[in-house]
Amino acid sequence: MAAGGKRLILQLLVSFLAAPAARSDWLPGTATFYGGSDGSGTMGGACGYGDLYSQGYGTATAALSTALFNDGASCGQCYLIICDQGKSDMCRPGKAITVSATNFCPPNWALPSDDGGWCNPPRAHFDMAQPAWLNIGIYEAGIIPIVYQQVKCWRDGGVRFTITGSNYFEVVLVTNMAGSGSIKSISVKGTNTGWMQMSRNWGAIWQGMSSLEKQAISFGVTSTGGQYILFQDVIPAGWQYGQTFSSWLQFDY
Repeated sequence: MAAGGKRLILQLLVSFLAAPAARSDWLPGTATFYGGSDGSGTMGGACGYGDLYSQGYGTATAALSTALFNDGASCGQCYLIICDQGKSDMCRPGKAITVSATNFCPPNWALPSDDGGWCNPPRAHFDMAQPAWLNIGIYEAGIIPIVYQQVKCWRDGGVRFTITGSNYFEVVLVTNMAGSGSIKSISVKGTNTGWMQMSRNWGAIWQGMSSLEKQAISFGVTSTGGQYILFQDVIPAGWQYGQTFSSWLQFDY
């Protein structure tokens, strides 16, 4: 890396230390973009969030390569990304963007990792929503070298729970999670049951093999940062499948 590029990264690091709290060191990677200029092509995704606008993630999002996605355990995490000016003249100088992980960028085994197979292991690659990518890169580049680090997520309001599935197969989508942004484990309790461990269905969606209909539901959630929060009776008795319930509680780490 050229001296000028190192100075820029150091300057940006100082600038952003007062904003999203750093959770890891700076690491090298690459970034491309997908979807249209309005981000509409990035809705949905492997984390299960669905409409990213209504869920509060907007267009500051990215699909992670296999090396970063961690079988869905990274869903919801936040990353501060800077284009590496020491390696490319297609960067937007002095710019950075924080994105949330909302999707998976699968490997393309038909292409070499250095020529189109950008998401092939072991590459650390971010396929970003186009509006987010254009904050740091020039459109014509297509792909840019970056440095990135995981940072603290900041969300408006509390953690939200959307319940779907069926009796004896309740499925819960957890959204709007701050702090580390991602979930290590969840346990669930109905009014008439004890605590039961849930398992990851896919992405940010968790499942439990129990009968919870007509009961108030509580969740015990541990973030990947190690913080535990009890969401007591966050879903009231009388709930219906497909409903979303908001809490007043939020993660710090």
